[in-house]
Amino acid sequence: MKKLNIALLGFGSAGQAFAKILLEKKEQIEKEYDTSVNVVAITTKTRGNLVDAWGIDLERVLNNIQETGVFPKSQETMLQRNALDVAETVEYDVLVEMTPLEFADSHIATDHVMTALKRGKHVICANKGPIAWHYKELKELAEEKGSKFLFEAILMDGTPVFKIVRENLPLCKVTEVKGILNSTTNYVLKGLRDGKEMKEVIAELKKRGVIEANPNNDLEGKEAAVKIAIVANAMMGANLTPKDIDITGIENITKKDIDEALERGNVIKLMCSAYEEDGVVKAKVAPEEIDRFDVFADVNGTSTAISITTDLMGTMMIIEDSPSIVQAGYGIFSDLMTIIKDM
Repeated sequence: MKKLNIALLGFGSAGQAFAKILLEKKEQIEKEYDTSVNVVAITTKTRGNLVDAWGIDLERVLNNIQETGVFPKSQETMLQRNALDVAETVEYDVLVEMTPLEFADSHIATDHVMTALKRGKHVICANKGPIAWHYKELKELAEEKGSKFLFEAILMDGTPVFKIVRENLPLCKVTEVKGILNSTTNYVLKGLRDGKEMKEVIAELKKRGVIEANPNNDLEGKEAAVKIAIVANAMMGANLTPKDIDITGIENITKKDIDEALERGNVIKLMCSAYEEDGVVKAKVAPEEIDRFDVFADVNGTSTAISITTDLMGTMMIIEDSPSIVQAGYGIFSDLMTIIKDM
């Protein structure tokens, strides 16, 4: 039986959801793909780090986190490495990067990814930063080393958007991408339309745990800019960073603005778009009035949507309705299955 060792950098909600799926599907993977998958390292900022070459007991770890919020005490002797140390020294086949997003330049997460790729390891990246800031060099390094560099979980909670373009549209050129990619602003705009105050809506989102630690990153369009930079880079061959995106957020949108748009038969959405202009790929984030009969107008709450226009297949639309954290975990798991199938 083939063996595949995984190192997890970060173990938040998505990481724990991935671990649960891995436990649930472990026997099926062994039976159908003749592959044994072991998690040999987990690093976190607050719970410490675990390293075990024989494989970490994921069920025990998950139970301990649920009961006490920390890793099992009996494994304290293994709490000795930080994330970069693990990336550099632990024997793994796949590195899963899930550390928190850095909006400045994502230097730390990129170092983790680059270290793994330089060692010839596969990388599954659930952190938006490295792809938004350093996609081209990481992609080229992965190709040079013959490693897979996959990142399905970073957009629309694991909806297989990149996989559709990569695997199902051979020699198709993506000419334009539009979407509602930030669910927080979508929820806020709906709340404002319903007569709620901005602070009230943000408080609701914090209770649900679906807003950035700094809400301004969502409201000012920064998080959306990170995502459209990723889309432009991965789908259209651009070399953009979030600094290259023309950004206007929704922080100054009022209920009056929304009501006036409704009188014109429109709704306001924070739209992301990437497009070609004079042979150069550009991208922007801004509130737009959308005709109320447009498909995007019906994307509400925490749902997201993306339309992909190509030269040979016209325009396709993908809508993610009412996402859950399980989907983000599955986005990571689906990338793992891509690696397993190609072993």
